[in-house]
Amino acid sequence: MPVFQEDYWKHNYSEPSTMDGIGNANKHAKYIKSFFDLEMIDVSSVIDLGAGYGHLFQKTLKVFIPYKACAIEPSKYAFDKLQKKKLKSVESTDLKIYNETIEQWCRRKSTAKLRFDFGLCTSVFQYLDEETLDFVLPVLSQRVKYLYLTVPTDKELDRQIEDLSFDDTYALRRSRSFYRQKLSRHFTNISSRIWESKFYFDENSTLFTDLLYRS
Repeated sequence: MPVFQEDYWKHNYSEPSTMDGIGNANKHAKYIKSFFDLEMIDVSSVIDLGAGYGHLFQKTLKVFIPYKACAIEPSKYAFDKLQKKKLKSVESTDLKIYNETIEQWCRRKSTAKLRFDFGLCTSVFQYLDEETLDFVLPVLSQRVKYLYLTVPTDKELDRQIEDLSFDDTYALRRSRSFYRQKLSRHFTNISSRIWESKFYFDENSTLFTDLLYRS
């Protein structure tokens, strides 16, 4: 995974207010909270697996008020900004922030402290080579019960060029079927962007009632 320097952030995030997950971070957080509230599922711990500047992470902590939270960010430039941001809504949240890659975090010795109810993973997987992706996915399924995932497919990367004149030269171009094949070994898609760990749940043990939408 490339560890992005200052020029990457200044070029790719020059207009943050227009970016999905930043300018509309509050809407994303409200959607996630409503989704879990509807099924009366408690989310008490949250991790962001590539937090960037922390916009979505901050809003998510605000709606869930978890007792435990963690953010990892591999870029030192973004990490320094993340550390300065007021992320916690309440002082009681036990917050940890690490300057490391998702692979480094997955290589940490597994303990109860590394397990979370809910994880954010937005715009990360397109930067991981296939070997790394194959390594982190089973670990994530053991440590995160529910994952809020966004990753652009090859078609979406094309649209970014056409519609936004934005060409992310670092992103690996992969199909929808590629990602679904990799993810489906370890997670079940239960709603838009939301995946449920197969390590913890199956069709019989899931806490979600709409079985029709599981894929």
